[in-house]
Amino acid sequence: MKIIFDEEKKVFLLHTINTTYGIAIVDGKYVAHMYYGKYLDETDLRYLLREDEAPLVPSVNLREKGAFLDCAPFEYPETGMGDYRESAFCVRSQDGHRASELIYTGYEITEGKPALEGLPAVWGKKEECATLKIFCADKLLGIKVTLLYSVLEDSDAVIRSVFVENQGEEGVYLEKVLSACLDMDDRNFEVLGLFGSWARERHIQRIPLGYGRQNIASLKGESSHQEHPFMALVTPGTTQETGEVYGMNFVYSGNFIAQAEKSQFDSVRMTMGIHPEGFTWKLEPGEHFTAPEVVMVYSDQGLGKMTRTYHDLYRQHLIRSPYLHKKRPILINNWEATYFDFNEKKLLEIAKEASELGIEMLVMDDGWFGKRNLDDSSLGDWFVNEEKIKGGLNKLVEDVKKLGMKFGIWVEPEMISPESELYRKHPDWAIQIPGRETTQSRAQYVLDFSRQEVVDGVYEMIAEVLRSADISYVKWDMNRQLATMGSSALPADRQGELYHRYVLGVYRMQERLIRDFPDILLENCSGGGARFDPGMLYYSPQIWCSDDTDAIERLAIQEGTALIYPVSAIGAHVSVCPNHTVGRTTPFETRGDVALLGTFGYELDITRLTEEEKILVKVQVEKYHKYNDLIREGDYYRLASAAENRYYDSWMIVGKDKSKALLFYVQVLARANRKSRFLRLAGLDPDKRYRVEGKEYSGRTLMNAGLRIAPVMGDFRSRTIEIIMCR
Repeated sequence: MKIIFDEEKKVFLLHTINTTYGIAIVDGKYVAHMYYGKYLDETDLRYLLREDEAPLVPSVNLREKGAFLDCAPFEYPETGMGDYRESAFCVRSQDGHRASELIYTGYEITEGKPALEGLPAVWGKKEECATLKIFCADKLLGIKVTLLYSVLEDSDAVIRSVFVENQGEEGVYLEKVLSACLDMDDRNFEVLGLFGSWARERHIQRIPLGYGRQNIASLKGESSHQEHPFMALVTPGTTQETGEVYGMNFVYSGNFIAQAEKSQFDSVRMTMGIHPEGFTWKLEPGEHFTAPEVVMVYSDQGLGKMTRTYHDLYRQHLIRSPYLHKKRPILINNWEATYFDFNEKKLLEIAKEASELGIEMLVMDDGWFGKRNLDDSSLGDWFVNEEKIKGGLNKLVEDVKKLGMKFGIWVEPEMISPESELYRKHPDWAIQIPGRETTQSRAQYVLDFSRQEVVDGVYEMIAEVLRSADISYVKWDMNRQLATMGSSALPADRQGELYHRYVLGVYRMQERLIRDFPDILLENCSGGGARFDPGMLYYSPQIWCSDDTDAIERLAIQEGTALIYPVSAIGAHVSVCPNHTVGRTTPFETRGDVALLGTFGYELDITRLTEEEKILVKVQVEKYHKYNDLIREGDYYRLASAAENRYYDSWMIVGKDKSKALLFYVQVLARANRKSRFLRLAGLDPDKRYRVEGKEYSGRTLMNAGLRIAPVMGDFRSRTIEIIMCR
């Protein structure tokens, strides 16, 4: 890890373990992108900029400055001066003009990585990180922009963000402040992204990049079920092991845009940041704005290397929870068991059965507060419904603890029901536009978390509940998207700040929660899996992956999620069959094996299981305890995808020292007249020998010739196979 500046050549080089990122100052004032890719030991790289080609730089050929601006590879392109490609920055002056020209003024290289005010961000010890700050200014507007680049000694990631200051005498309006831009020549790139819907989150899509602009974006006020704040450009034929990958992941939980644009000159501009639609930020003299950061990862060894880079970075330098490197308690959530129809007796019945089978925590889901018997009331009334929970929450918690179990609760702090005491008292706390009907979804409104008094009021209600009993876990839900965007507390010229201020309010409250209750395990959730993003991971070590608990459906969901996020962050549960989302019946063993790829638990009425199923629960609990350290801390390798081949799915987790591995294999559809399959493993030591199901093989043989997997009768059949290095 090092950052170098060549004063003579005006070149910055950021080196990670295996990559190099190059920046140059062109014509004495423009910050240009030079190179990003495999590690280079060469420093004289200015030839990559084509400075001797037409249209030449403006100091040589001023009459073609526009042509230069429209083809040069910029680090932070702007609106209004002649670059007609997608910009990263747009500012509107008091006189209404949308144009800026950021001129390089200097730099600073420091140890460590700065925190981002009010925002989640990658972190590290001072001696583990280095940061480059490139200073630019528009003297006419009085705007100073700082481009931040950080690298860490143990990661092949480059982390980028932007800091904007108004040093002028007049206010300006920021209309676009993206966080990262990457300009490079096209290599017949394909765009890889994650798409879906509720209960079908983060399915992998990969399509060729053509001329024009192709984007992945959310305008829903969150990082959505439908699209995900991640984009990768991959070279043709890229697999898990081969090919080049340029990945960007946005550390943010609100509106975003990721875009790739192929130009007339066969160059590609890749950008990511806060979506500019609906965004305006008034910046008065002396004020500043911080853009959320983007984590960039380059891999020359396919998607697998990118995946493991993100996993390691997030485990070591993003998630802060004391539970990060600990085995999480096996939970049982009552939602699919009871929905709203429960009382303390039913919960204790579930807890008693669960405790006898080795389950470690009961989570009481939606319906415990206010007058909540359906999803049409009481959000915002965060006090216990003692008609349901007779004797109060503390008594219930203590009764559960006597069974040897911990206790958790569900909350939805960001929402308010029109039918609630809180709404009757504070109707202005809801996001709304005066004179317009406020859009409902699930019979609820969204609270205006841009306002500190709203955040404080809701927080105190929930904190009082948490103080009232020994609560070990909180499931933070958010079950609708934002609409009818208006705040009674913001002036007219700041209404465009609401989306972002809302997200900042959510972050403030989550920060306060984990600060005041450091022993509570926080699991974020948004309608199941909408806000599964790095921003949420900063505050919670695990996120509810999806409301779809069907094991076969989960194969694609978990494959897409694990493409970026460590498996220790994936909330994964065993559900009852026929499954409540798709009606499929899947073997109990398969449901357990698929749920092992994550934070293991159950979401069913355990009191209704057969004796045979209860025995299987004990087996699954034992398997979780046996393998969780490996699954939580090991390296993830994707071997096969049922989304691609239709018939089977496979992945494996390999210990960091390669002494142990666990292979997962799911036969999705059986086929007639099939021979056995040779499955090539990954991540093992080629020169060591391994014992697999009583036989010995070299790591090289297992990875190049493969392990023979015999066909079995029936669909949806799974196997887990232990692989142990011979001593």
